[in-house]
Amino acid sequence: MSNYHIKHLEEYYQVYRKSVREPENFWEEVAEEHFLWRKKWDSVLEWDFKKPSVNWFKGAKLNITENCIDRHLTTRGNKTAILFEPNNPDEPSEHITYSELYKRVNKFANVLKENGIKKGDRVCIYVPMIPELAIATLACARIGAIHSVVFAGFSATALATRINDSDCKMVITSDGSFRGSKAIDLKGIVDEALDSCPNVTTVLVAKRTGAEVFMKEGRDVWLQPLLDNASNECPAEIMDAEDPLFILYTSGSTGKPKGMVHTTGGYMVYTAYTFKNAFQYTENDVYWCTADIGWITGHSYIVYGPLANGATTVLFEGVPSYPDFGRFWQIVEKHKINQFYTAPTAIRALAKQGTELVDKYDLSSLKVLGSVGEPINEEAWHWYNDTIGKNKSPIIDTWWQTETGGMMITPIPFVTPTKPTYATLPFIGVQPCLMDEEGNELKGNQVSGRLCIKFPWPSMARTIWGNHQRYKETYFSAYENKYFTGDGALRDEVGYYRITGRVDDVIIVSGHNLGTAPIEDAINEHPAVSESAIVGFPHDIKGSALYGYITLKGVGESRNHDNLKKEINQLISDRIGPIAKLDKIQFSEGLPKTRSGKIMRRILRKIASNEIDNLGDVSTLLNPECVQKIIDNRL
Repeated sequence: MSNYHIKHLEEYYQVYRKSVREPENFWEEVAEEHFLWRKKWDSVLEWDFKKPSVNWFKGAKLNITENCIDRHLTTRGNKTAILFEPNNPDEPSEHITYSELYKRVNKFANVLKENGIKKGDRVCIYVPMIPELAIATLACARIGAIHSVVFAGFSATALATRINDSDCKMVITSDGSFRGSKAIDLKGIVDEALDSCPNVTTVLVAKRTGAEVFMKEGRDVWLQPLLDNASNECPAEIMDAEDPLFILYTSGSTGKPKGMVHTTGGYMVYTAYTFKNAFQYTENDVYWCTADIGWITGHSYIVYGPLANGATTVLFEGVPSYPDFGRFWQIVEKHKINQFYTAPTAIRALAKQGTELVDKYDLSSLKVLGSVGEPINEEAWHWYNDTIGKNKSPIIDTWWQTETGGMMITPIPFVTPTKPTYATLPFIGVQPCLMDEEGNELKGNQVSGRLCIKFPWPSMARTIWGNHQRYKETYFSAYENKYFTGDGALRDEVGYYRITGRVDDVIIVSGHNLGTAPIEDAINEHPAVSESAIVGFPHDIKGSALYGYITLKGVGESRNHDNLKKEINQLISDRIGPIAKLDKIQFSEGLPKTRSGKIMRRILRKIASNEIDNLGDVSTLLNPECVQKIIDNRL
């Protein structure tokens, strides 16, 4: 049966129709034929979006690491599982075979157990893109501990918030990280974070930079000596299909980050199935996703999806611009990369450099190009297609979210005809719909509305850690019996989908979801600031950048505004991370508000984007006079 690997358009339609008409039969066939289960499920799917409650493969027993590692040992033991490419091109690459990965994951799992970690415990992983990051996540999964990976670019405050929210007992980190020409003191950030995390009893520290770091007695332990002494055999903990596998935090439109909970069985089946088809992966391909494992893209399409298919997956520590902007293409040539998956931000930054650094390298190994994180604009799409793909490697413009766990709308290369800026057709089993603001479904083609999903898919997040009510209100209350994505979309004349952007106060900057509320909270802590409003505006490289409108208290009016701007951005960097810094800061006497006191961000967004001709009726505002002043002083 070819359900698992779709190779032409007619087959896509055939399999898609089956997946929608008989979803339980379809996913049962995929799950039965391609994965290792310790016990079969009692039911394929039980769901109720009103609660909301979703169970896939209920009652089934498995361990995801047996599917990602153990079952490949007999046929792929000597095959490279993880190919580590360091930040410095002069440092040798590391090829970790499936057999070596098995031993290293087991050793790490035994170290976790020896340090008191057991099934259900939460472990925070704050590690750069080195092999220990992937191995630590798999080691947690091996023993049934729930991993919470935090991107190693977040500040101490952001890290502490995530550690405390999920009540982690342990933090895994490294002495530091290399990022381009810089070395970053990760251990110092962890130490600062742990000042406000009383429940962390152990910190395991991997050596990477060799920097001198503070080690707190009784809490901090060097990782390597523990690994050296650990056994390389560790029986896999048998998990229920619905046991949590990991928590991953995403910014919400309110201040507190949301810990999305992904469970084991459905997530494994869906990420493996999407990986196989969306990248048309075949046995000896070398696949590279440039994301960080700190994001969902890295969880699903660097670690779990590729390894479940016995793939060779590349782990890159560095940045696209170091030592120069040819670094990505040098790696493609060096490792003969077949599938390349990156973000529009990176593509735009590289396109700005012209083609000289591309032409130096042989990119003929590339078969499939992917884009992830935000919709890709037409200019970047064409550059990517022509200059990198040489018009022979289809681009998959993938739409999905931290909450969805896996790709939801995407072309299948060599199957779906692509169209610039369109994510094209729903993936197998995904049932999207467009809704108007009154809650009616928009039927037919050539319509635009709010993108919802009307039927569960196996990799969807099951809840928000510790706050199911927030999960219900955020995703299932806007439209009855539907998952609301928070995105707007249009469906063209042939049924292709194009994502038009967020409809709430989350801005996607360089592919990262940034809630405006936590940034505003950080700014408002500045003693000179009265209030603030953050909006996104179009940016050539990042897609969207952040524009801050800030009202000062009397004390701030007399201060040097350039210094104030620096202090505000430093505050944001310290509280959230450098990714959230403002590109533009405009000080204004007041902000436009409704009669109820709500700031009209819609108007501010239009001013920031220079769309001042269609602001709509501002006469109903509490303070309409401030709008013209803001327009006159815009940056």
